[in-house]
Amino acid sequence: MTDAGAGPLLLVGCGKMGGALLQGWLRQGADPRNILVVEPMADPHRVLAAPGVKVLAEPGQVPADFAPAVVILAVKPQSMDEVAPRYGRFAGPDTVFMSIAAGTKIAYFERQFGADAAIVRVMPNTPAAVERGMSVLCANGGVSAARRETCTRLMAAVGETAWIEDEALMDAVTAVSGSGPAYLFLLIECLAQAGVDAGLSEELAAQPAAATVSGAGELARRSAETPGQLRVNVTSPGGTTQAALEVLMADDGLAPLLRRAVQAAARRSRELGG
Repeated sequence: MTDAGAGPLLLVGCGKMGGALLQGWLRQGADPRNILVVEPMADPHRVLAAPGVKVLAEPGQVPADFAPAVVILAVKPQSMDEVAPRYGRFAGPDTVFMSIAAGTKIAYFERQFGADAAIVRVMPNTPAAVERGMSVLCANGGVSAARRETCTRLMAAVGETAWIEDEALMDAVTAVSGSGPAYLFLLIECLAQAGVDAGLSEELAAQPAAATVSGAGELARRSAETPGQLRVNVTSPGGTTQAALEVLMADDGLAPLLRRAVQAAARRSRELGG
């Protein structure tokens, strides 16, 4: 793949998510000479994973003749009011703006870059750091099918992708996949602690807890069977798994607890989005 399948890229912000994207593009064959990074706090030795990736301290250093096909805004939402206006000069028919700032709506960027600007909003998640992320994308009317494909390829460098047409669904997406890794990390913590309480050492409990969650997730991803059927496959009638599931699947068990958690996260996402 050349140029990450996109053309010249301007990556604004190279923290954990921006850095994961950059590494993904380079692994997939992007030409580092066609990528510019603007990151005031960057450690050049960390960012420059390949010769040719140029790191700039501020947008005024971007060459006047640099015409990015995609401007990727990978900064925190609270920084966007300061950052976004500085990239308005790139707005035009040949550029799409792609934001991974949680809670920042498409309408915000249309106010910054113009109603005709091509805007894609993305909700990624942290497993992008190990190329196992989940990114859900939503576009405004200025984004053509070809631009959608470009943005899909860029995010596919760090995991799986999906598109939604109704931006209001981003709150639910945030609650399920954006915040979801934290739920699984908590599950690993709790499973390991339960193992300790049952008599295992902390070290012995931690390893199978993490490996089991990881392995079960990979099996669910690869299998043609539903998660429900995979659960049934593990559960022998009258066995140990059934005894545990009778607790987890009780009326006050895991399902209603997760439902309340996701509803709380989605509600908070709506509040933060204004």
